[in-house]
Amino acid sequence: MAEAEADESTYLDEVVEETPMLFASSETVLTIEDPRLHPIGKATAIFLLFTCMMGFLNGLDYASPNDGLVRPDEFVYRLALTAPDDTATFSGTVVDEAGQPIENATVYLSWLDDTTSIWVSEENYTDEAGRFSFEKLDPGLIRVDLILARDGHRDVFSNRVLLSPPALIEPIGFTTIDFEFPSSQVFAEQPCEDGAAECEIRTVDMTPSQMDHPLMDPSAAAGYVLVGFGFMGIALIAAGFTLWALKSGSVVLLRTSSVLAFFTMGHYYTACIFGLLAFVLTFAIPRRRIPLV
Repeated sequence: MAEAEADESTYLDEVVEETPMLFASSETVLTIEDPRLHPIGKATAIFLLFTCMMGFLNGLDYASPNDGLVRPDEFVYRLALTAPDDTATFSGTVVDEAGQPIENATVYLSWLDDTTSIWVSEENYTDEAGRFSFEKLDPGLIRVDLILARDGHRDVFSNRVLLSPPALIEPIGFTTIDFEFPSSQVFAEQPCEDGAAECEIRTVDMTPSQMDHPLMDPSAAAGYVLVGFGFMGIALIAAGFTLWALKSGSVVLLRTSSVLAFFTMGHYYTACIFGLLAFVLTFAIPRRRIPLV
């Protein structure tokens, strides 16, 4: 037994003595992800800042209803073109120059039916408080003639009105406009149609001056302005995410910014297009790695 252990010990000693110590070095280098944004990512970020500027300018345009490329009535009219029929209501009051309600004034509505190309009309009368109301009208442009018999004349006050379509989850579009009926003196100053000195029907027609911008519900115009402030807010938030991405090197933040910029629309939907393009570009940004020293 002792002899066997001695033989084994001798064999191991010989193996250790005859086998040289070998050391091998690997070319593998430990690396970590570069916290800085890749140049392609930086270029995408600059492109996104430009897109955010387009969205902000679009919101500024909306928030300035009397200036800019798009006006509130144009915005509402575009929505009305695709709105379902019989989804608009029209109400309001008729008062005189002193602010007193006018009772039994005729409110005559007329509009061109797009399907039949025939003029359609509907009329109602004001109550003792000067109020009137119509239901189940088609959203869009109509002519409103207010007719009042007084002093042996029939005075007609004509306006062009834009009926609001349904908004968001509301099934009905509401339009409320209050009219101030001109005084009898104003009507007396209007020339008669046949050139006569006296005429039974006297007219004050405001429609020529309202061809570009018809009367519309004040709340619809206010909603339009709020949409503009919403666009500006989203554009600023998207720009903030972009600057944060430049500082932190996060592609996720850059991608988030592109999604937000998409919803700012931009003039002629430029921000939508550029935002979508930037979103696609974020997937092409490589991640650099630097050696761990």
